[in-house]
Amino acid sequence: MQEVKSQICFLTPRRLNPHHSLFVFLPGMDGTGQLLRSQTSGLETSFDIRCLAIPPDDLTNWDVLATKVINLIQEEIAKQEQPRAVYLCGESFGGCLALRVATQAPHLFDRLVLVNPASSFKRRPWIQWGSSLTRWLPETWYQISSVGLLPFLASFGRILPEDRQALLTAVQSVPQKTSIWRLSLLNEFDIADDQLRCLTQPVLLLASAADRLLPSLAEAERLAAVLPNVTTVVLPDSGHACLLEANVNLYEIMRQHNFLMYQDDLTLSASISGLGVQS
Repeated sequence: MQEVKSQICFLTPRRLNPHHSLFVFLPGMDGTGQLLRSQTSGLETSFDIRCLAIPPDDLTNWDVLATKVINLIQEEIAKQEQPRAVYLCGESFGGCLALRVATQAPHLFDRLVLVNPASSFKRRPWIQWGSSLTRWLPETWYQISSVGLLPFLASFGRILPEDRQALLTAVQSVPQKTSIWRLSLLNEFDIADDQLRCLTQPVLLLASAADRLLPSLAEAERLAAVLPNVTTVVLPDSGHACLLEANVNLYEIMRQHNFLMYQDDLTLSASISGLGVQS
């Protein structure tokens, strides 16, 4: 993918699929848009992928972030003469942003995927205490503390070495001031249940049962009780950053749980036929 620009933008993988459904990924608190790396090849089977990248010095609020994402998606939709389905996927911090975007512009999306959304942030008092402490740390100590958080963020035994390094690089790319700001956004994040009930599109909820950072399983159960059209998938051994894990295949999870739209199923069938593979 390209490098992050000085403004909020979409990154694209090397392979573009303009005639496939649009898959928009909203990243975690690192904001780099680079950590979908291990999922890209599978998703490219049926999707045209865009990954949101938020500059490391960006200090905009939820409303501004959501508006900018909506504008970017509308620009992508306008590029195509023929209509195509739009999948919105948000992980952790990006899960909160995805909920804001989807409730503000529900007409743009056909499917919503939420991966360990950080909407449960307020229910981890120790994280709130730690985020308050972050603002008083010297820069050197901040860098050390961010590395110390990694065992809570990921199950390293389930992640390939190159993806561990990518995660470390992404975490260290976030300046202290930006980290404090994004943690404050999570602390104030709130969407009324009435707004969530208006999301009638199919929603796929991925929850890591071994998440040491956030109570993702409990949050998935809470959201599933409110969202009207939801499928919940529990990843029993996964940590918070589950999309980096070698044994987690987002595309296969979507396929196995009938979350692909008809046209995307046709795309998969055509790909299999072209490879001479028996289905």
